[in-house]
Amino acid sequence: MTVVIARAHLPIAGAQAYHRRMIDACEIRLARVADAERIAIMSRDFIEYGLGWAWDAPRVARRIRDRNTNVVVVQSRHDIVGFAAMEYKDVEAHLLLFGVEPVYRNRGIGTSLLAWLEVTARTAGIELIFLEARVSNASARAFYYARGYRELAIMRRYYAGREDAIRIGKDLVS
Repeated sequence: MTVVIARAHLPIAGAQAYHRRMIDACEIRLARVADAERIAIMSRDFIEYGLGWAWDAPRVARRIRDRNTNVVVVQSRHDIVGFAAMEYKDVEAHLLLFGVEPVYRNRGIGTSLLAWLEVTARTAGIELIFLEARVSNASARAFYYARGYRELAIMRRYYAGREDAIRIGKDLVS
């Protein structure tokens, strides 16, 4: 399944205009093993900062090859600007990784990526999606809440034995 996200191109003033450009079109597609390095670097920089690097390229590549996991990327022109990894069980799915390049946030990319994952999960007969986010990550918590996810529990010292997580979930059958 390919989803194209159309956006108007708006001029941006300043020296960093190239890096802050608006998206003309994005494609959501399944990741390839060749994407593992880029996904791993984005995970390190956007999700795992301050915790060490658990999702390195070999681990991401294993998930890309895993038949119970969808690893998905959002591509704008030639750049990967977002990604997600979701593992499927019998009736639930665990969103393992989810990130969007900071300069591309608040432009509908994360919302479209999450919607793609939810449609795929429903098609696979999944009833619940759950994930973890840092308790301190207010923007992620607000993002999921605005899309119908609910906070379920606090998981003490979940990240590297030193930072708390919040378990978040969405019931897909209600």
